[in-house]
Amino acid sequence: MSHHVGVAGDSKGLRGRQTVRDMVLSMLAVGGVVWIGYLFLPHDADSVPPLKVEYRVEAASAKRAAPYQLLAPQGLSDKWRATSVGYQPAAQSNGKGNAWHLGFVTPSGQYAAVEQSDVPRDVLLSDKVAGGRPDGTSDVAGRTWERVQGDKARALTVQDGVGTTLLTGTASYDELAELAQALK
Repeated sequence: MSHHVGVAGDSKGLRGRQTVRDMVLSMLAVGGVVWIGYLFLPHDADSVPPLKVEYRVEAASAKRAAPYQLLAPQGLSDKWRATSVGYQPAAQSNGKGNAWHLGFVTPSGQYAAVEQSDVPRDVLLSDKVAGGRPDGTSDVAGRTWERVQGDKARALTVQDGVGTTLLTGTASYDELAELAQALK
């Protein structure tokens, strides 16, 4: 016959402490598994390349619709990845005029976009380059582009009749100039 001494008196306190201890150990074990998963699984935006889009067909169709000379790059290296494209006629653009947009990830991993519209230049600038202020000029492909430095982005801009062309993003002025050089 076996006798359990002291079990009746101590059992609630002992069981309570064991339950808390088991719960803490379980949490530590689960935390360890989560931490290992965090270390080995891709978890930042840089590890997933943005979707690459084809823009030539959309550019050709937008060129027919736009009331200004719509520009798209030709001959950029494969290191430039187009990630977004769109043309909005004025009737559908909520006051943003006839608007052409083409966004890229640049060779250095920054963002650059071609933005064209027939709204006034200052309206387009304030919409696309927050806190933008004049920052000199750049001569690219036989044209003088105005430089604009904003809070988080910069831009090169030029006026073409009724249209304003704005090359903007986190890319350097050099990369924006490379994009300007390719515009046709």
